Amino acid sequence: MGKTRKRGRKPKPATEEETASQNYSTASIKDAVSLPATTAEAVEPNDPDSQGCRRGRSKKIKVASPERRSSRLADSNGDCATAAETPLIPKWEGTVKVVPSMDAVVKVFCVHTEPNFSLPWQRKRQYSSSSSGFIVGGRRVLTNAHSVEHHTQVKLKKRGSDTKYLATVLAIGTECDIAMLTVSDDEFWEGVSPVEFGDMPALQDAVTVVGYPIGGDTISVTSGVVSRMEILSYVHGSTELLGLQIDAAINSGNSGGPALNDKGKCVGIAFQSLKHEDVENIGYVIPTPVIEHFIQDYEKNGAYTGFPILGVEWQKMENPDLRMSMGMGPNKKGVRIRRIEPTAPESHVLKPSDIILSFDGVNIANDGTVPFRHGERIGFSYLVSQKYTGDRAQVKVLRNSQILEFNIKLSTHKRLVPAHIKGRPPSYYIIAGFVFTAVSVPYLRSEYGKDYEFDAPVKLLEKHLHSMAQSVDEQLVVVSQVLVSDINIGYEEIVNTQVLAFNGKPVKNLKNLATMVESCDGEYLKFDLEYQQIVVLKTSTAKAATLDILTTHCIPSAMSEDLKT
Repeated sequence: MGKTRKRGRKPKPATEEETASQNYSTASIKDAVSLPATTAEAVEPNDPDSQGCRRGRSKKIKVASPERRSSRLADSNGDCATAAETPLIPKWEGTVKVVPSMDAVVKVFCVHTEPNFSLPWQRKRQYSSSSSGFIVGGRRVLTNAHSVEHHTQVKLKKRGSDTKYLATVLAIGTECDIAMLTVSDDEFWEGVSPVEFGDMPALQDAVTVVGYPIGGDTISVTSGVVSRMEILSYVHGSTELLGLQIDAAINSGNSGGPALNDKGKCVGIAFQSLKHEDVENIGYVIPTPVIEHFIQDYEKNGAYTGFPILGVEWQKMENPDLRMSMGMGPNKKGVRIRRIEPTAPESHVLKPSDIILSFDGVNIANDGTVPFRHGERIGFSYLVSQKYTGDRAQVKVLRNSQILEFNIKLSTHKRLVPAHIKGRPPSYYIIAGFVFTAVSVPYLRSEYGKDYEFDAPVKLLEKHLHSMAQSVDEQLVVVSQVLVSDINIGYEEIVNTQVLAFNGKPVKNLKNLATMVESCDGEYLKFDLEYQQIVVLKTSTAKAATLDILTTHCIPSAMSEDLKT
């Protein structure tokens, strides 16, 4: 440590007695207490400013480890007095602040084994990840669904512990991105108080995000305020639910950690952030209404059943001419139904061009919003998401200038292209080297990457974004690839093309296609594909060649297990 010369008169030389002892000002002693011994530096004995104590002139210094020194304290007159030779208490021993909510935050270690959608008869190489979670009542732990998706093994480690405990996944809520875990070892639950849930915060309320993000193994705390509260797009679940926007940093590894208010109660779960060159520090938190819905759904049904929806697409009624043409008076407000999901229960009572006036007694505005809290409005889908699968709701509509009321049973959404396969291996069927499979969002992401909405074939995207399933078991079946063989010469370039019909019969789903092909006793197998393409194979040679193709590519079976039953 280099010497620093101070301007002014040259200091008086120190005596031998003063040189033999180490002297510290009161401020220096405080600094010594607040510094770990490993970061403190010894006083240089040859520095004149370190010799003795002078009235009105104390210097802030760094000190050596407390075990090898005695302390001298300055009295009120500036004279130096010798203190008892007692070791100083390290900061982490004397000033540690115990926050029960933070002790309930755990680190989640997960080994994932994802399906291989390109080669659906096998899985990808396993990989490990770490995230955060927290202990709640009932010997349960909450984290994010994407943190334990396709899990092979899950382990939890408490704060300050060196032991990892095996965990069991009780439920995974893909739509709300929440998972529930438990640990059978009683030792894990000892000395830990579960996190309590608080009320939904208001705008500008302070929140603290606690977790284990990348960059270290110890707990991390970031703070901010609630910036916005609205219906958000949940990336993992491909759904829209209530969410909080905060300005606290949420990094990789923070997922699943609690967002605490100033009273130490949980007001949400960190789950995603916005990464864009034009924005900074925008993080998103799953609020308590969504968390409590997930927990109560599990307790009520013994499993996660999902968030129901009102299976309609609607149009705003903000244009006065449009409202007048629909028979809406000046006091009537609502939204117009454009389309209804054929698989939704409400398709039997609601009709296109009906005007939805209210849901469960809450009036809907022309822009589709309802009153939320003081001075706030929110999309009316929030009211639907508060219900549970199988619940009923009163829906008031305007049809042909008449007001009608319907008691509608709510259910979950059946999509033609599902957002998740819910932990099941992908289905496939192989004949003559043609690999058939059903399209899902994970399949598109596997084939075309994160930007699949820009890179996937237009026909598939159009069906993914706009088409509706006509029945609960309908699937979008495609030729994923062609395993090259002499039998399929000329068809090698067919990739991700939809199969419309087989031998003149429409293809309803993958199992339907496999059944028709296996039972076919005609001379030819004819597949009608998208873009007016056809594939024709001789039945006998196609079925005979399949076994050799399976052997060549080390494929255990010509179809997945779910198609055999």
